[in-house]
Amino acid sequence: MPVSLRETFNVKKSGRNGKLVAFNIDLLRNLIFALFLLRWTRKAFYALKGRGIIGSITSCTIAIRRTLYGMFLQLPGVHSRVQKEVAESLLKLENKLVFRGPGVDRYLTLPKEGWADVRVRKELGKLSDMKHAKWEEGLVSGVVYHGGQELLNLQAEAFGKFSVANPIHPDVFPGVRKMEAEVVSMVETPPIVLTIVHDADPLSLQVLAMFNSPDGAVGVCTSGGSESILMACLSARQKAFTERGITEPEMILPNTAHTAFHKAGLYFKIKVHLVDCPAPTYKVHIPSVSSLINPNTILLVGSAPNFPHGMIDDISALSRLAIRRKIPLHVDCCLGSFLVPFLEKAGYETEPFDFRTRGVTSISCDTHKYGFAPKGSSVLMYRTSKLRAYQYFISAEWTGGVYASPSMAGSRPGALIAGCWASLMSQGENGYISACHTIVGAAKKIEAAIRENPTLSPDLSVIGRPLVSVVAFTSTSLDIYDIADAMSAKGWHLNALQNPPALHIAVTLPVVAAADQLIVDLAATLEGEREKERVRFAEGRRKKGGAKGDTAALYGVAGSLPNKSIVVELASGFLDTLYKA
Repeated sequence: MPVSLRETFNVKKSGRNGKLVAFNIDLLRNLIFALFLLRWTRKAFYALKGRGIIGSITSCTIAIRRTLYGMFLQLPGVHSRVQKEVAESLLKLENKLVFRGPGVDRYLTLPKEGWADVRVRKELGKLSDMKHAKWEEGLVSGVVYHGGQELLNLQAEAFGKFSVANPIHPDVFPGVRKMEAEVVSMVETPPIVLTIVHDADPLSLQVLAMFNSPDGAVGVCTSGGSESILMACLSARQKAFTERGITEPEMILPNTAHTAFHKAGLYFKIKVHLVDCPAPTYKVHIPSVSSLINPNTILLVGSAPNFPHGMIDDISALSRLAIRRKIPLHVDCCLGSFLVPFLEKAGYETEPFDFRTRGVTSISCDTHKYGFAPKGSSVLMYRTSKLRAYQYFISAEWTGGVYASPSMAGSRPGALIAGCWASLMSQGENGYISACHTIVGAAKKIEAAIRENPTLSPDLSVIGRPLVSVVAFTSTSLDIYDIADAMSAKGWHLNALQNPPALHIAVTLPVVAAADQLIVDLAATLEGEREKERVRFAEGRRKKGGAKGDTAALYGVAGSLPNKSIVVELASGFLDTLYKA
């Protein structure tokens, strides 16, 4: 403390009043110090409880290495070289993503006069035909969850009828309100039979029993899986603040959980604790989750399945833990969506994941994935209406009137809701069971080939035991990222993973038709990579080396650094590139 400030505490102790003031100041100072000590002792205790001594030391070591490497990257000579290489990589990326040159027209300002419809349609056709990854041929992992051309035509009709609709005005667009409520009901409710009387003819409708929700369960439609996850985290945070007074919220999730949970942590100031998913199951380690729970824990998370490896976490064990510790449990079923609920009916093995496990308080499901609805459609379900209310935004004193919205957005496209409703009604339960059988069957075919095909199995191994549509695989003898780049050269668009280095294929209906070709191309790629290894070995160079492609450079080189600032800079530059006309 500066000398000038110390004098303020040198109160004259002569006299009764002086001694009393000095005593009160000493007492206040000691109280503040005691609270400070208690706060940080408490934090240290729960940190040690959650990670253990070795785990805490490891975390500190990683943080120190990250900091030191970050300082190293800022050294004048190093920084300039890194910036030069980053700039070169971003220029290469821009040349790949931003189409320029002969035959490419750029429109950077409004035309003076509006175009004729014929010209607009012609330009839209050119944009649609731009060179792109061959998703139509099934060469793209995930991304396009195609329900067939007839369904696309039906969705286009639904869009046309409700292109101006906005569900924030239910009195103006009652049909959209009705469809949105029915979409939520179809996804969440247990089987019931509704009888509608029309011209004296009864019509029985079987409502989809997808997530076996109990009486009183509710839901909302959102713009996608990320918003569903954000809203589930917001609800848990508000619940903890309102009911328990938690001001420093924390949530515990598998390190394979979707990164939208990290976005929620950033947006809503929720501390994120990651738990490893160790081999051979690659599911969240339940004892570690239990150890990390403390009085500030507001949410537990499980995936059904997770995006990287396609594993369904042990939801039953998480549920028991959530009940015992009285903490909400969210199940991210965005990717599993309309597959996991129908696994059993399609004749495949499944695991508990839905509201039948009593500790589950919320579930997110993307209708725009295996529900085949248009992009921008997801459903978030809650066990009770009280939990849903915690995500609402209501402004009662705005000069523009009372304002209320159920999620992040205000205005929302009613056309998307109409397209989603039309998709669900068109497919029906039997349609989704059939699609589940086809898609999961193709995934199992790919898995079996990697495990058993003598051309693939010596160098590739499947991660875990996938039950749904994602098959992840790695290699200990070849560089998996070189395999990714070689497959890209053949037109494939597979997902590169890290920690551990791996690839995955998320099977969709288009991929089903290309499953055999994937196996053939993968075998040819492996033979090519083996030949490269033999040449390196003959030349006396180390194995798993040589020239690096884009994937290998990002994940194998930059991704292996203890400080990820270079990767962050590249990713930020990628996002900037998306907005270059």
